[in-house]
Amino acid sequence: MFLKFRYRLGYESLCREVSDSITWRRFCRIPLDGSVPHPTTLMKLTTRCGAAAVDGLNEALLAKATEAKVLRTTKLRADTTVVPSNVSYPTDSGLLAKAIRRIAVTGKRIQAAGGATRTRVRDRSRAAGRRAHAIGFKLRSRSAAGRDEALAAVRRTTGELADLAETAATDAERLLANAKHALRRARAKATALKGTGAHDGAAGRRRGRLARAIDDLEDLVTATRQITAQTRQRLAGQTPDGATRRVSLHDPDARPIAKGRLGKPVEFGHKA
Repeated sequence: MFLKFRYRLGYESLCREVSDSITWRRFCRIPLDGSVPHPTTLMKLTTRCGAAAVDGLNEALLAKATEAKVLRTTKLRADTTVVPSNVSYPTDSGLLAKAIRRIAVTGKRIQAAGGATRTRVRDRSRAAGRRAHAIGFKLRSRSAAGRDEALAAVRRTTGELADLAETAATDAERLLANAKHALRRARAKATALKGTGAHDGAAGRRRGRLARAIDDLEDLVTATRQITAQTRQRLAGQTPDGATRRVSLHDPDARPIAKGRLGKPVEFGHKA
C-alpha cells in the first residue's frame, strides 16, 4: 500500500509491478517463488482495516526509520520563489493618488446606475494628481544642498495626499449608505412587480450594475483606509509590517518580498 501511494498506482498496476520487480518483491517481503496477492484481495483488506489502521502503520514505519537513522527528521529545507503580480512599483503617494481617482470614478458609476443621485460627490483627482506630480518633481532634484529640504517637502505633500484620501473615503462611505438604501428600495419595487407578473429586464440590469459598483466601492474604501494608515505609520518613522502591507488596489494578496537579488532587491507578488 505504501508503493501504491508513493507511485500513484491502481490496484491492478500495483500487483503487476510487484510481480515483475525483484526489488519491490523484497520490499513487500514476498519470496521470488511466492504469489502476489490479487488486486481484489488488497481492496478488501484496505476496506477492512480502514484509514486509521493504515495511518497507524505509516506512523510506526516512520518512527522505526527515524530510530534506525534511515531518515533524519530534525531538519527541513524549503526553497521559495516569487510569483510576481501585475502591479507597478508601489509608493505611498502613488497608491493614494490612484485610490482617490478610483473612488471618484466608482462614485460616478454608482450615480449613473441610479444610486444616491442627489448625494454630492466631489472629484479630488486633480488635487491628488497635482500633489503626486509635485512629489515626483521634488524627488528628481539633483541639488545636494536642497536634498533635505526636498525630502521634507515630499513628506509634507504625502501627508496632504493622505488627508485627501481620508476625506474621499469619508465621502464615499456617505455615498455608499445612500446607494445601499436606493438599492434596497429598487429590489423591494422589483419584488412587488414580480408579484404582479410584470417584466423589468432593463431595471434588473441596472440594479445589477448598481450592486457591482457598490461592492467595488466598499472594497476600494477598505483598501484606501489601509493604505492611509500605513502611510501615516511610515511618516511617523515606522516601517509597516510587510506581511500585511497593501501594495496594490486590485490585488489585495500581493506582498513585498525581499529575496536579496541584485537587480530586484524587493519584489511584489506571492511566495511559492
